[in-house]
Amino acid sequence: MTAHTHTGTASAAARAPKLTRNQNLVLEALAKAEFPLSAYTILDQLREEGFRAPLQVYRALDKLLEYGLIHRLESLNAFIACAHPHHHEHGHLHGIAAFAICDKCGLASEFSEPEIEDCVQHWTQKNHFHPTKTTLEIRGLCASCAHN
Repeated sequence: MTAHTHTGTASAAARAPKLTRNQNLVLEALAKAEFPLSAYTILDQLREEGFRAPLQVYRALDKLLEYGLIHRLESLNAFIACAHPHHHEHGHLHGIAAFAICDKCGLASEFSEPEIEDCVQHWTQKNHFHPTKTTLEIRGLCASCAHN
């Protein structure tokens, strides 16, 4: 069972500024992962590639987040490759990163719903709020776990 799709990750990397070796390695680790990964799990996976310190991973993650190639799932303190990569521009609402996260198997599915985006955009405009990041996380059971 895969956690999310990675379609477009390579093409998004091509549109982003040239990635460093470490950024490419971290992005590849996330793109190959079936589930969201913590920074320390990424560090463990990349030790053979010369990663020795958490700071190496965190620097790469910070840039990949900035480029819109990955997401941070706050409730899991983990990272996931973006299924719909895009470049974030500060000060504008460019869609909402939305995830359904299974509490049993760890499946994290990224999705997009125009109605949710419209609702958030309406609220932010009405309240003169200027979002810099919007991530929606729904926790529960995926269809497979709910039926087992």
